Amino acid sequence: MGMTETAEPAPQVLRAGLFMLGAVASFTLMAVAGRQVSFELDTFEIMMFRSIVGLFVVMAVVLVQGRLHELPTQKTGTHLLRNIFHFTGQNLWFFAITMIPLAQVFALEFTTPLWVLILSPLMLGERMTRIRVIAAVLGFVGILIVARPTPDTLNIGTAAAAACAIGFAGTYIFAKRLTRTETLACILFWMTVMQAVFGLICAGFDGDIALPSAQSLPWLVAIGMCGLTAHFCITSALSLAPATLVSPIDFMRLPVIAIVGLLVYDEAVSVFVFVGAVLIFGANYLNLWSETRRR
Repeated sequence: MGMTETAEPAPQVLRAGLFMLGAVASFTLMAVAGRQVSFELDTFEIMMFRSIVGLFVVMAVVLVQGRLHELPTQKTGTHLLRNIFHFTGQNLWFFAITMIPLAQVFALEFTTPLWVLILSPLMLGERMTRIRVIAAVLGFVGILIVARPTPDTLNIGTAAAAACAIGFAGTYIFAKRLTRTETLACILFWMTVMQAVFGLICAGFDGDIALPSAQSLPWLVAIGMCGLTAHFCITSALSLAPATLVSPIDFMRLPVIAIVGLLVYDEAVSVFVFVGAVLIFGANYLNLWSETRRR
């Protein structure tokens, strides 16, 4: 019995990690695509078109798989809260990637797991252990090393990147709550519907909604597809492991996006990015080891 109890959770942790690697790839491509379309579309228009693309894809999959019966929900309020958090965080993220280097955006965004670590005991009932506190502190120190915020570097771009983390933390928290009762098809359907409406209202508030050019259209499709695959991976991972375990794996985006920024946009990569990343990975490994051992 003892062997079964210790062996059974391990595959769930591994599967959750693999799903998060899919999210890493999706978010990286979405950052590049978001920057490519930013010259002609504002963030609200990007979010609107992204959600419309996503809605078509979700409905096609739902119809093919015969899952229309999964779309009605009794958790409209929770869906609404999750999507308000995500819509706000994603708009700030799209804005930030046009203002500051991609590696800096991702580094500041990585405060998301720290917010999740803090909020999960309050909103999900997950226990805040001593190891989790240590991991959160180490991760935060690593992020400070990467970002090195000073009066000279603080601007609206860094503020947006830092603030988007709170929105994404709320997304993690409410997604975890929804996975207890809702199917993945239901969560993705309401995400695309609600955020398409949010985007239409915000983009059309000034009475002028720009249409994408032929050059931007493929990038918008990529954004819509990557948004879905990222949320599919995250939601799947959250259904397999606690939010405090799943979210730190996202830290792998940092070295990946640093390399992309260097190769594609000639953005200098500071040694502090990698020094901080080592500390962040150490905190992530500590949390992963503690969770696996405890389970």
